[in-house]
Amino acid sequence: MDTVGIVFVSHSQKVVEGIQDILNQVVNDVPIELAGGTDEDEIGTSIEKIQQAIKQAYTDSGVLVIYDLGSAMMNAEVAVEMSGFDNIEISNAPLLEGGYVAAVESSMGKSLTEVKQSAERALEE
Repeated sequence: MDTVGIVFVSHSQKVVEGIQDILNQVVNDVPIELAGGTDEDEIGTSIEKIQQAIKQAYTDSGVLVIYDLGSAMMNAEVAVEMSGFDNIEISNAPLLEGGYVAAVESSMGKSLTEVKQSAERALEE
């Protein structure tokens, strides 16, 4: 069973590594990739890192991209457009809580749409 892949985009590599540490305690069958920091390992985001993470997380079920700040969203949008895949969604879910819910939902075999909706409702529950 293909699960929805998840890409975390943050201005900080340490932030996304911490989130991955938490998620590794909960799920192990979901492709989770990180795009934190710039190509020079500074604070910021990198279209190239996001593109690479999307390629690595990609499954036939799609990929959900979750980001931390507005400029990360803009770079994620460019990376998605350049990816050539059509089943990628960008979510405005909270990075940790939404990512946690997304990973659990993906591990249950939910669709990309269901995973995205659940992630975006993470703080409502």
